[in-house]
Order: sequence, then C-alpha cells, then structure tokens
Amino acid sequence: MRRFLRWCGAAVLLIVMAVATGTFVPRPLFDAGSRKPSGTTTRILVLSNPIHTDIAIPLTDEMRAAYGFLGASGIPVSNPSAEWLVIGWGGRTFYLETPTWADLKPMPVFRALTADRSVMHVDIAGAIDEGHPTVRGINLAEADFRAMSDFILASFVRDGQGDVTVIEGAGYGDYDQFFEAHGAFNALIGCNTWTAGALRAAGLRTGWWNPLPQTLGISLDLLN
Repeated sequence: MRRFLRWCGAAVLLIVMAVATGTFVPRPLFDAGSRKPSGTTTRILVLSNPIHTDIAIPLTDEMRAAYGFLGASGIPVSNPSAEWLVIGWGGRTFYLETPTWADLKPMPVFRALTADRSVMHVDIAGAIDEGHPTVRGINLAEADFRAMSDFILASFVRDGQGDVTVIEGAGYGDYDQFFEAHGAFNALIGCNTWTAGALRAAGLRTGWWNPLPQTLGISLDLLN
C-alpha cells in the first residue's frame, strides 16, 4: 500500500510539474520583440468553459467571404444578424457525443484521454458580452489576424476540389456544424493546445503546453 501511495504521489507531482512548466515556459521561447498592434486592428474573442476554448472572429465582409464555403453546410455566415463566427477544434468522439454535461459517457472520455480523430466545430453568434468572465478580448494587427485565420482555415480537411467535409447530422443546433479536421487528438494534444497554436500564429506567446483553458489564460496574461 505504501509503495502504491508513493507511486500515486510521484505521478501527481509529475503532472503538476508538467502543467506548471507548460504554463510558465514561453512558446516561442525567445521574444522576437513587441507585437503590440498599431493602426487598424481586429478584435477576436477567446471563449472558454472549464475544459474547452473556442475562438470567435468577427464576421466582417472580408471574413464572410473567406468563410463563405460554410454556407453550403447550413451555417448562415452571410446573415446580417450573425456577428461572430465561433470555431473550435477537438476530439471527434467526445465532441460529437457530448453536447451537454448531461450527455457525458465513459467511452468518449476514454477516447479523449487516449487517442481519437479530430473535428472542427463551427457556430455563429450575435452580440457576445465581453464582460463575462469566460470571454477574453484580444486586439490583433491586421496581418496577425490574417495569419491566425489562415491557421484556422488550414485545420479543415479538404477534398481534391478544395471542399470541406461536413459530418452530417452531428450539429448541436440549427446553425452549427462539425467538419473533418487535420490532426490527432489525445490527452496531450487537445482543443486548448489548438487554440494556443492559433494564437501563436497571430504573434502571441503562450505557454509551451496549455492543456487547460485556465493554464492558457495564465500564459496569455504573463507572456503578452
């Protein structure tokens, strides 16, 4: 029993050290210089819940055109009342089978902790309250915003004609959809590491490994 407890204690300590290191060690390691936006900027939002983050990008005319391909799948990006496009990346089984916490089942959790295919989830939103504690607003220079958008667009799997692959009948509501995505999902490479990668594409620094929304938020506060 004592040996088992020692092993458990060592495992917990190792996990704590890994999370702390991933939070406080910056990525990229060396700061290339100030990336404070000047001139015209675009404001994005990072939306979080206890385990997941999404990125919301404003539906300007330029973005409605860039993401117009989503309209064919039923996402009304051209609707004037749609102000934000909300995009996230995650594990296929957990994402598709757990629309609410009440739907939580053992198998999707197991797949999320081991290995799974990935999907993109896309939704639209009207006005979003930036004063809510789960919403973080970030101003990006135009070039940085476009680089982040390119990162997001490259996450969609496309066929030989350049069309994305929608997963039929998998949406949570009337206006959201799931799409096949690039990359494998597991406990080490999850939805929040994808969000961190998108933010790094925009010139921000994150922690070296941010598996949780909370560690990503701490990294963004400390390193930018």
